[in-house]
Amino acid sequence: MLANPTPMFLLASPDPALLAAFEPILSACGAQVEVVLSADPALVSLTAPHPPALALLDVRLPGMSTGQLLAAARAEATGRSFPIVLIADTVTEEWADRLTEGIIDDVVPSTSELAFLRLRLEAVLRHHRRARELDVLRDAAALNAQTDRLTGLYNRQAILSMLFRETDRVQRMKSSLCMILFDIDDFGHWNAQLGAGPCDELLCQVADRTTRLLRSYDVLGRVGKDEFLMALPGCSSVNAVMLAERLRAEVFSTLFAVAGGAIRLTACFGIASSLGRSPVVVLRDAEQALLSAKDAGPESIHSTSDCPQAAAAPVAFLSPGSGEDLLAW
Repeated sequence: MLANPTPMFLLASPDPALLAAFEPILSACGAQVEVVLSADPALVSLTAPHPPALALLDVRLPGMSTGQLLAAARAEATGRSFPIVLIADTVTEEWADRLTEGIIDDVVPSTSELAFLRLRLEAVLRHHRRARELDVLRDAAALNAQTDRLTGLYNRQAILSMLFRETDRVQRMKSSLCMILFDIDDFGHWNAQLGAGPCDELLCQVADRTTRLLRSYDVLGRVGKDEFLMALPGCSSVNAVMLAERLRAEVFSTLFAVAGGAIRLTACFGIASSLGRSPVVVLRDAEQALLSAKDAGPESIHSTSDCPQAAAAPVAFLSPGSGEDLLAW
């Protein structure tokens, strides 16, 4: 019944007879039982870093009302991940409302027969486990809707949505925002030479190397087959060019191990500054800058802003016309 082989259940009641009746039922469920006699230690348990797998709270607990205890637990806990069952002989309007709101999961009478109580608790635990599994599935679906399945980076739609929010923020803060759009040179050639599987691995390696150079609040997404977009809050055009030069040197200068060999990739970079404009407009500028960089040749960096362009530092580059021996060099 329980995912955790040794869960801990909280049993909070001032009534010795109730404790004596309920504790064997909880132990029979395969759980360790923590018994407390008042509201204060119950609150400590409910808000602990490792809270109970199930909490049974007697509404007669001294120290504070059950409503206050539940409110305090909700205020101090980061998020409830366990069911709460009240022990009460009468289901009042207040408890009915708490059930509807999902603050508590069930109300059981103190005079419950042992077999009936165990069935109720098992049903509560089973329902709660399924609800958590559903939450995990929902979170996974939401994440999948925002990420590129191959690299795990943000997809085009997600990164554009984030850019609209980030543009609003930098406008309020009167700070800068730059985009770097880069595209791997001659990637279609590598795809023809190596096949889809090895090229997918190359894209993942590029994504991983690039991520390591970014700050925690920078945003990186894959917006095309071999095209990546970075959003850099607080970054000037000059600093964006410097970062592109660093990417050219640190991401692409090192050989990529793939298909039992090693290859050298290069990329072109287009840079555009937000200047408070719509991200769609800025992305269009970055795309135009990238086209200009491609026209200039492999490993080129072009910025639409009035700042020094990147120093040309071309390296030996193998194009489709360079012959067939492209591996292990």
